[in-house]
Amino acid sequence: MPNAVPVVDSTPSNLPEPPLDFLVIGAGVAGLSAAIRLATAGSVLVVTKEELAESNTAYAQGGIAVAMGGEEDVALHLEDTIAAGDGLVDAEAAGILVEQGPERVEELLEWGTAFDREDGELMLTREGAHSRSRILHANGDATGREIAVSLLRHVQKLPNVRLLEWTTGIDLLVDSRNGQRQIIGATLLDGEGGVLTVYARATLIASGGAGQVYSDTTNPAVATGDGIAMAWRAGADVSDMEFYQFHPTAFSMPNAPRFLMSEALRGEGAYLINARGERFMERYHPLLELAPRDVVARAITREGMDGPVYLDMRHVAKDLTARFPGISQFLRKYHLDLNRDIIPVRPAAHYLMGGVLTDVHGRTTLAGLYAAGEAACTGVHGANRLASNSLLEGLVFGALAAESMISDAAGRTSIFPPKTKPDLSAFEGGRTSDADTERWIGDLRGNMWKYAGLLRDADGMGAMQHVLKSLATSMPRALSRRAIEARNLHAIAGLIVRSAFGRCESRGAHYRHDFPEHDAIAQHSILERDQLRFQPSLQGATTALNGV
Repeated sequence: MPNAVPVVDSTPSNLPEPPLDFLVIGAGVAGLSAAIRLATAGSVLVVTKEELAESNTAYAQGGIAVAMGGEEDVALHLEDTIAAGDGLVDAEAAGILVEQGPERVEELLEWGTAFDREDGELMLTREGAHSRSRILHANGDATGREIAVSLLRHVQKLPNVRLLEWTTGIDLLVDSRNGQRQIIGATLLDGEGGVLTVYARATLIASGGAGQVYSDTTNPAVATGDGIAMAWRAGADVSDMEFYQFHPTAFSMPNAPRFLMSEALRGEGAYLINARGERFMERYHPLLELAPRDVVARAITREGMDGPVYLDMRHVAKDLTARFPGISQFLRKYHLDLNRDIIPVRPAAHYLMGGVLTDVHGRTTLAGLYAAGEAACTGVHGANRLASNSLLEGLVFGALAAESMISDAAGRTSIFPPKTKPDLSAFEGGRTSDADTERWIGDLRGNMWKYAGLLRDADGMGAMQHVLKSLATSMPRALSRRAIEARNLHAIAGLIVRSAFGRCESRGAHYRHDFPEHDAIAQHSILERDQLRFQPSLQGATTALNGV
């Protein structure tokens, strides 16, 4: 793909003169959706840890859910979203998602996004917990990558946007001179190990999720929760961190990656069978294999106690290689074929419903700081995200965050301080080896899977808290990307465990053996520094966020 605008070198001399108007941390669907709008109002810098095409967006196989069939379809999409969220979906946020979704997808079509078609019409498929077919795909099972490429192609035509690859966020810059904590940019680590200080009138966290906090995950290596951890350290509130969605069907074979076996496979008729060759979902939910993800994931875990669990598509009379080319290519490495073989699967960490607390316009609890996409928590997914709503979330709320950034920055009169030496005290006195850092991260991830994964209880989470205290004493301190990621993963793990320990019930993706029932009132968790509180309405906590 040709670059209409060159990617900037990772040197301060090539960055816009301070203060930059808008800094976007993350180049997935939310970050790029925002950058397109921000470019109309000032200078924009988009930074990403690896090459521009590498993000959680690019790994999204299943598709993008959108109600293209008018008001009735929109209403049903809203009902499905609320039902999947197990009592915690914020109706305002979900309403915005499903109502504005069609317009955002129409923009993608205008920008050349090549969604799959059948007889010239957009091809719509169905996935778990959807009441009708409303899922758009591209190249069968490469929807996220097609959307990412389309957005990137559009962004690279915009002269006000600079794109900076191989750049890792270290910390946000906080200005407290007027008595209010305000974010005025970030310190970044470039690909050569140099530290950049970037001042900005408004900063967007769009850095995606944190699946790498678990040893078993469908997420790419970049998903280490950096933006959420940075926002937390700066003083922003976070919400619903206990709700980590475990995708029911990740490929499960020794010494093989936990490759995602898309929800769309079950949408096309795949059965789940246990080690005895029996379909078992009728024992767990009336929607069988198309039940909500949390239900399917726990069912597979229980059935898997007696042996492997498999996806079975041998009865589906379709050319599945043509329908799922990416999945089929992966399976060929292991001499498996969807039309011929049963495919071993088990759950893996997939999507974080919680994140930095925001209102529906992307405002956080800190002035100058915004969040969108998987890094943010608007309450749109509640306790369990509806399949294929994540790409739509990034499009819709990335655009809304950009609108807030533009309007708020116009009234923000802060005088930016002169550049000073960045605070790197967290990395002082350490030369941790790469091998030691990897062992440290592996220890954290393995214990998180063991003690705070799909099935939880007080004893396990108490044990995880002791593990985190121990790991804190040996935190990697080399000023490197991997050590920064280790620090962030430790913060994310602590937020998940603390929130999960405090939620003494089972709801959606959060299941506790010791508290298997719902509470009478559905409440969101909110972490504000040293305080964990619960309240029914998330938007009620965000009405006064981020004053100008």
